Amino acid sequence: MSGDSHLPKALQGLRIPAVASPLFIISVPALVIAQCKAGIIGSFPALNAREGEGEHPLLDTWLTEIREELDRHNQENPDTPAAPFAVNQIVHRSNTRLERDIELCHKHKVPIWITSLGARVEVNDAAHDCGGIALHDIINNKFAKKAIEKGADGLIAVAAGAGGHAGPQSPLALISEIREWFDGPLLLSGSIGTGASLLAAQAMGADLGYIGTPFIATEEANAVQGYKDMIVDSGADDIVYSSLFTGVSGNYLKGSISNAGMDPDNLPEGDVKTMDFGDDREKPKAWKTIWGSGQGIGAVKDVLPTAELVNRIEREYIAAWERLQGRMK
Repeated sequence: MSGDSHLPKALQGLRIPAVASPLFIISVPALVIAQCKAGIIGSFPALNAREGEGEHPLLDTWLTEIREELDRHNQENPDTPAAPFAVNQIVHRSNTRLERDIELCHKHKVPIWITSLGARVEVNDAAHDCGGIALHDIINNKFAKKAIEKGADGLIAVAAGAGGHAGPQSPLALISEIREWFDGPLLLSGSIGTGASLLAAQAMGADLGYIGTPFIATEEANAVQGYKDMIVDSGADDIVYSSLFTGVSGNYLKGSISNAGMDPDNLPEGDVKTMDFGDDREKPKAWKTIWGSGQGIGAVKDVLPTAELVNRIEREYIAAWERLQGRMK
């Protein structure tokens, strides 16, 4: 990708300006490896590597698998190397694994660290100490400033329409306010499901798009078939914004809420105090099949291999750029 020389090395040279967002449960090594081989940054939440006490850390195994497979790919394809990968750390007081997971990511020299639900200096320092960069999720300008003050290298603006935990602000407003004072790496999350929306993110001031929901409907995603099918069959009208399920507002598929026996149009408010990322956490029985999704699902028409999805977004991105150039003549 041209025009990215101002970015840290880990964010340069991508096939398209995109990072695949870390998806709870869904992002596993097979998906991350496919995303990186396709030329975009793949990622996963560290907590997806679930493990019992006393076992060899599954996160260690996953990081070894990803690094070795990407190294093998790069040796065999020197002209089209894989993009780097990222690991998402949930920086919340209930995450009792955080310290151990930081140590493992430092050991494996993870190139890109994504932090969520709290900005912590020690996490950013650990990323920098092993040669990585730290990007932090934020939903407003206030949190953006705090993240940079605590040593984050870049920001992920999670705007209205994003899948999972999402902010309430328009991306136009959020990106504009951040760009008034911050000229570092800035990613946009929120309904980016096509190449045209990816280009629009750049036009409004973001460096890269943060794409999540379309990857749920890929062959490599660790999602049940019913989840993938509902993504394909749904549109923006089928998304519900609610704080009930985790205590923090997020976007979910209306059909999955109905299937769980609840009225998606009459959900009570959640309590942020119920948020829990401990090892022994369990969702209430009725919530285990509540499926997150962003508003950009209208662009998802089929379940595809990850490589084909990235091919489609790249074609759309190039076509959108050509249309825009034509209108400027």
